[in-house]
Amino acid sequence: MSAEILDKNKTIDLRKKHIGPSCKIFFSHDPIKIVQAKGQYMYDEKGQRYLDCINNVAHVGHCHPDVVKAGAQQMELLNTNSRFLHDNLVLYAQRLQATLPDKLSVCYFVNSGSEANDLALRLAQQYRGHKDIITLDNAYHGHVSSLIDISPYKFHQLSGVEQNPFVHVAPSPDVYRGKYRADHPDPATAYADEVKDIIDKIHKKGGKIAAFIAESLQSCGGQVIPPVGYFQQVAEHVRKAGGIFIADEVQVGFGRVGTHFWAFQLQGEDFVPDIVTMGKPIGNGHPMSCVVTTREVAEAFMSSGMEYFNTFGGNPVSCAIGLAVLDVIVKEDLQGNALRVGGHLINLLEKQKAKHPLIGDIRGRGLFVGVELVKDRLKLTPATAEAQEVIYQLKKDHILLSADGPHRNVLKFKPPMCFTMEDADLAVEKIDHILTELEDALGLKLPNRVTIENECSKRKVSAPKHQASSHICMQDKVFFH
Repeated sequence: MSAEILDKNKTIDLRKKHIGPSCKIFFSHDPIKIVQAKGQYMYDEKGQRYLDCINNVAHVGHCHPDVVKAGAQQMELLNTNSRFLHDNLVLYAQRLQATLPDKLSVCYFVNSGSEANDLALRLAQQYRGHKDIITLDNAYHGHVSSLIDISPYKFHQLSGVEQNPFVHVAPSPDVYRGKYRADHPDPATAYADEVKDIIDKIHKKGGKIAAFIAESLQSCGGQVIPPVGYFQQVAEHVRKAGGIFIADEVQVGFGRVGTHFWAFQLQGEDFVPDIVTMGKPIGNGHPMSCVVTTREVAEAFMSSGMEYFNTFGGNPVSCAIGLAVLDVIVKEDLQGNALRVGGHLINLLEKQKAKHPLIGDIRGRGLFVGVELVKDRLKLTPATAEAQEVIYQLKKDHILLSADGPHRNVLKFKPPMCFTMEDADLAVEKIDHILTELEDALGLKLPNRVTIENECSKRKVSAPKHQASSHICMQDKVFFH
């Protein structure tokens, strides 16, 4: 902490005076001033501890001593431009590549997820000189101009602004409230055919596809889990049209999904993107990110004749920190923890769904979990205000959670990977209490006889091996009030 500790109101006043007004903060009606953090906990200026269910950036835990030590030790020795030779850069690239399919072998290090995705677009458009990009509805890929263009989550908020003519939006592969739902016989193919239709329309107008870009699991879009087989079919259509597939792992990589190190691997071993972007958890809060691609794409980028360099991307300190993060993930079995604790969390939430009419859907993988709140399970009416009330009530209970999605009605769990069974128990216990009070106030009740459909057959298209479906099979159990 700095030597000078300001009164909270003074901090708020200075923020209003000197920080851009569009820079929003959590809990704007009563913001929290955080001054310290450790593991899965954050502490305010009064020493009050909060359970952090929000920060997927502090991947291995806030201020992890191994990560802090690695950064400090390297900072004492050297930090400099990555155009000098240094072992940390090549050793980290080697370690990172070992987590990926062999085809993905060339790294470009940058400083943020936005930089990574922006560079990925440049690589894709240089590859064959094509311009058109296909993105998903409700996607978010970053804050620079090129990425706002491909982030409907953002550009839908703009009034009077025309969409970039080279950007095309495909439906989000959401089997809960999307165009093709869990009762569809083959939602993966149906959603992939939507991409093929877009490609056909682009070709008729004389355009050419540079890339399809998707978050491996949509986060801001509402914790959406694509049906298995969707990416494979989309990649086939896109590659046939001369384009490439970009998997955005900025929010969901590095073991968060539990069963795999990368979320795109949930689609199956037969799926390999042409470019993978990563950020946020890569440095556990240190600003670094990476683009990994194939040798073929990298050589096409070089053929443009324009030299590429990034002054600070891949610097010795960043790479030392990145190596430490990878070491901690292995040493503390955080990927395994994500699988175990995430499965426990989903099971707890499924039991709450059987009790609470406000819960419409539970979905997730590992420690990436969404709870969609609805006022009517048949009409899927978004319970937006209720979701916000849950967030604020949890804050009073010293638990930090966020709500997102196109209707801001999806409670998002993406905590540090050291999250425990006890943490999950506490968070769900508080949610249960809050939902009970909300439903009583609203007069919402489940029907006297509620049959929870056997969703195993419906949801099996999106469930990877070795992990139960995100929609846990209730075996057609009947619940009574």
